[in-house]
Amino acid sequence: MIDDAIGGFLDAVAGIDPLLRTVLAGIAILLETSVLLGLVVPGDTIVIVAALAVEEWPWWLGLIVATVIGALCGETIGFAIGRWLAPAIDRWLERRWPRASKQWRRTERYLARRGGPAIFLSRFLPVAHSLVPLIAGGAGMPYRRFLRWTLPACLLWATAYATAGWLAGGTYRELADRLHGAGYVLVAVIAGFILLVWVAKRVISRSESRHMDDEQEDAAG
Repeated sequence: MIDDAIGGFLDAVAGIDPLLRTVLAGIAILLETSVLLGLVVPGDTIVIVAALAVEEWPWWLGLIVATVIGALCGETIGFAIGRWLAPAIDRWLERRWPRASKQWRRTERYLARRGGPAIFLSRFLPVAHSLVPLIAGGAGMPYRRFLRWTLPACLLWATAYATAGWLAGGTYRELADRLHGAGYVLVAVIAGFILLVWVAKRVISRSESRHMDDEQEDAAG
């Protein structure tokens, strides 16, 4: 049953033109990394799904390139908007969305204290990866410095997700005709990767949280 369901799903994804599939993944990441849209656009899921249908390494490489370009474009949009509108966005959040405003303040402290490493690591932190480009732009950080730190983070992220999907899809295709329940192998590989990513994000988040805390609150505590 699961083999039929997964086989049908992969056939549907593979039925999409490879170029279109790759471009759509890049657009999804552009939206995911643009101004606060990362809170609602599941860009990482779309990249994995696109990678599942990859059968040849040139398309795997193309997916990585499209994903990196999409991420850089999205973050550049956020950086440019932050350069012009960060104070206004900050005031709006403070009035209309207090919880988001609190996260803005935490991310602002994080960037001020950690600088470049905060830009790199924020790509792997929930919420912060959507706020850092805005705040970096608003803080007057040179764009070249921002790009120097975010490019390797985007490359690492894109390679990890594209490779996980590619290997999972390829493993399933090799086992589908020889092993009953090969679909469970695919699910296990994807689940294992997602768990690994979750653990890595938790470790990074915990290790970096002290740089986001208000020193006055720490002293009061």
